[in-house]
Amino acid sequence: MAKLALINREAKRTKLVAKFASKRESLKAVIDDQSKSDEERYAARLELQQLPRNANPTRQRKRCAITGRPRGVFRKFGLSRGQIRDIAMRGEIPGVTKASW
Repeated sequence: MAKLALINREAKRTKLVAKFASKRESLKAVIDDQSKSDEERYAARLELQQLPRNANPTRQRKRCAITGRPRGVFRKFGLSRGQIRDIAMRGEIPGVTKASW
């Protein structure tokens, strides 16, 4: 089980990303718009830098929904490899069977 502080930190980042998503997108649109003047684009770049660092979606980490483990998490299930194995062995994931050949 991951430390609760790390799980809470990740939840905080998720809220920040959602809060600043629209502002971030509009600033990036101004920065990429070639028809704008260089001063406007530069001002937008400075304003983007003033946003909180954790508002950037690339700073988020996928974690297991059950244990909070940060590594070995499958996107399809949102669970870590160990939890997938346990749940699949109990037959609780439809369509997942143990391989045999």
